Amino acid sequence: MRLKSRVRSWFAGLCAEGGKRRAGLLATVAAFLTLHLPAYAATKADVENQFRQWLQSDLWPEAQQAGVSSAAFKAAFADVKLNWELPDLAPPGFPKPKVRKQSQAEFSSPGSYFSEKRLQGLAATGRSLASAHASTLKRIEETYGVPGPIVLAIWGKESGFGRAKIPHPIMDVLATKAFMSTRPELFRRELIAALHILQSGDVQEAEMRGSWAGAMGQPQFLPSSFLKYAVDFDGDGRRDIWNSVPDSLASIANYLSEKGWQGGRDWGFEVAIPAGVSCAQEGPDLARPIAEWAGMGIGRISGKPFPAGERSAAGMMLVPAGTHGPQFIVTPNFYVIKEYNNSDLYALYIGNLADRIATGGGAFRSAWGDVGGMLRSDVLGMQKALVAMGYDVGKADGLPGYKTRRSLGDWQGKNGLAPTCFPDPSLKSKLR
Repeated sequence: MRLKSRVRSWFAGLCAEGGKRRAGLLATVAAFLTLHLPAYAATKADVENQFRQWLQSDLWPEAQQAGVSSAAFKAAFADVKLNWELPDLAPPGFPKPKVRKQSQAEFSSPGSYFSEKRLQGLAATGRSLASAHASTLKRIEETYGVPGPIVLAIWGKESGFGRAKIPHPIMDVLATKAFMSTRPELFRRELIAALHILQSGDVQEAEMRGSWAGAMGQPQFLPSSFLKYAVDFDGDGRRDIWNSVPDSLASIANYLSEKGWQGGRDWGFEVAIPAGVSCAQEGPDLARPIAEWAGMGIGRISGKPFPAGERSAAGMMLVPAGTHGPQFIVTPNFYVIKEYNNSDLYALYIGNLADRIATGGGAFRSAWGDVGGMLRSDVLGMQKALVAMGYDVGKADGLPGYKTRRSLGDWQGKNGLAPTCFPDPSLKSKLR
């Protein structure tokens, strides 16, 4: 028996025992609960039926308007099934997912991201594949201006150089998430894009596989990125990022090129920042010629000079763990890598792996300190305090991005503290 039915039955029983006044009061309460209690779907079968109706009455008109043919639409959804095992689902008629409180330590020490064993394994494989695909990589660099080691590093990180199992039929994932995820509009757009891919004939639906989040093939492109950046580099008339290595590698390079990769430039350099130079100068909006950074006493931690071709070009300070970890001067290409995955640590991982593939380099010289154990709620409190003082911390979400780090460093310097540019427990009582 459903909840509403149980409520009505219960009140009916009580009303039978009391007088008219009680009956009137209870009837009013019962009517309120009937209107406001959620109606839960009895079975998954109900949702499955709603899904089929949604495909025809809701999705199909939009797909048709976007240029998808009726034949392509019917073929694409002939065997599509809802995948109830995917995360972040909100099926209609079911209880809404609980919002997870951001009170626990949800970001870990940056050092945990850089598994040395994993990086060494990827680098060894990457060097082998650099030799095996040397001619393709040379042609890619000539075409797009992106160095082979960068392309290989992304390929290795995203799909283990195409060897990782890509488990899900992409239409099942996208249809499920467009119909009943916590972010349906995002996946609805990607689902329409996937229909265009199938209609183009670049891939058969059975081969169109991806991750639980909708990223496809060896480069892990969302369908919208496929339509914009995937290329046919092997000349067979199809853009195939599932089976073709040339297409996969060239598509990665084309993506970076279209996002603004600057040919002939590095991604960045690990440096040592002298104690007298504030870490509060971090950020892509505070670029200055690398020669100026060098003039402030910032030098490569390897002891090598900055390449002559880089000295007059723009560079930016990057301190992802403040003074508690490796420090960098990065180029605009670092932020192009972030277009692939908007994470400082991801872009550093790719840069470090590319260096290992290209020159046999190793781990960053400076160790990652014991940071990252702060509660998000505590960091959020610091961010709000900084905002109240007029600082721009970016998004106040309890995560210490570069605007939060440099704002914190500036505040520390102005209040007689040595700038560390990273939140720590000792600052909780000071920054309110």
